[in-house]
Amino acid sequence: MTTTTPRGTPDPELRHAVRADLLDVFRIEQASFPQPWPFSAFEGFLEAPGFLVALDDDGVVGYVVADTVPNHGRPLGHVKDIAVRPDRRGEGIGATLLERALSILAGEGTSRVKLEVRAGNKEAIRLYRGFGFSHHHTVPRYYDDGEDALVMLRGF
Repeated sequence: MTTTTPRGTPDPELRHAVRADLLDVFRIEQASFPQPWPFSAFEGFLEAPGFLVALDDDGVVGYVVADTVPNHGRPLGHVKDIAVRPDRRGEGIGATLLERALSILAGEGTSRVKLEVRAGNKEAIRLYRGFGFSHHHTVPRYYDDGEDALVMLRGF
């Protein structure tokens, strides 16, 4: 049975990103952030366990980049980037991507996951809090435009 989004469109399929997805991912990145990652950054994460894309008949509609870093014997998960195509926001795609990425990071043996989010991105902060993330500390002027970043953490 196929489930559908509130707009009546089928839920997107989630899978690991492949090279052929990168142009669509990059376009979503550019449409989503005032300081988008360069294309080459996505190329560098193709092997990351949590680089996932959400696909439907229109192609890539969202993505998440998550990986692990060494942390005193047990890896720390890091959600590095997540975005949904502007015309598909509000359908739960971001939450689905985040949920799957967190599951993958847990399977990699992480005990905690961190992320950085713009202090003014209230919608993203609300999403992350809904997944158990809490504010750990603030990094002043983290972004090139001078906006602060909130570092949020979640344990498993």
